[in-house]
Amino acid sequence: MTKPVAREPLRRNSRANRERILATARQELGRNPDVTLEELARAAGVVRRTLFGHFPGREALLEALAEEASEALRSALTEGTAFAETVPAERAFAGFVFSLWPVGDRYRLLLALARRDLGVQRVAEVLAPARATATAILERGQRDGVFHTHLPAEAMSGGLEAMTVALLESVNDGLLEDDGTRVAVSLLIAAGVPEERAKSVVEAVAPAFEAEPDASDD
Repeated sequence: MTKPVAREPLRRNSRANRERILATARQELGRNPDVTLEELARAAGVVRRTLFGHFPGREALLEALAEEASEALRSALTEGTAFAETVPAERAFAGFVFSLWPVGDRYRLLLALARRDLGVQRVAEVLAPARATATAILERGQRDGVFHTHLPAEAMSGGLEAMTVALLESVNDGLLEDDGTRVAVSLLIAAGVPEERAKSVVEAVAPAFEAEPDASDD
């Protein structure tokens, strides 16, 4: 009797290919929004047929990237929101920055592709939870007198978002090295917190968002 073919190794290989394609797409599209699917396949080390087997076209690939970014942002916001509920607004905003910084490349890529590929509305849907969280923290800080009030909180949130993306570009271009600390300080200053106060707030918040050491390193 013929034994059934083991499917699990094939499924694992398929998942690995899909993840590699998405990771390559994030990197290459960040460098060149006009990169073709054929070029992405070569960069990912897969044949064209494999890429098209997972993503029938550019639209399908970009939607997968949008959903991946959405999941990463939701996960990051869960951590940041739990922290924000227990601390003053200025610390809450620093924590918000630290929680999102690890997924910053996905965030930047979405904004870069918003107008020409995914559409502004789709990107707005993905980013809505992050924008709402930032706006709520800024509103609280304005009421508490720690953030300036010459801009509405929603407008200030949009401006700080644009500043974050610009700083991400600086990191990607090798002009800035940062783990989120310098960006958090800069955004707090832009929101109206004095520089020395911003530095002390970020220094106090940073340990809550440091990665735990890998047990395998023991």
